[in-house]
Amino acid sequence: MGMHGPAMERAMQHMQQGMGMPMSGDPDVDFARMMIPHHQGAIDMARSQLEHGKDPQLRRMAQEIIGAQEREIATLKEWLAKHPK
Repeated sequence: MGMHGPAMERAMQHMQQGMGMPMSGDPDVDFARMMIPHHQGAIDMARSQLEHGKDPQLRRMAQEIIGAQEREIATLKEWLAKHPK
């Protein structure tokens, strides 16, 4: 499985831990909070793909995922800052 196996596993564990936080009861806040680790997991997986993957189409997709998800995380964090629970 080479070196990318452990990195991908860590990304999945990190994502599940982040998504395991208690619910606030506010569906908007909970959505925003849950999406951050979900996106971070996608970014970690995409970085692993760029490090170890060879397929040009998947590498392009990984680069697009990193850019899009980082922007969404920033938006979610801004939204949460304006809606403290």
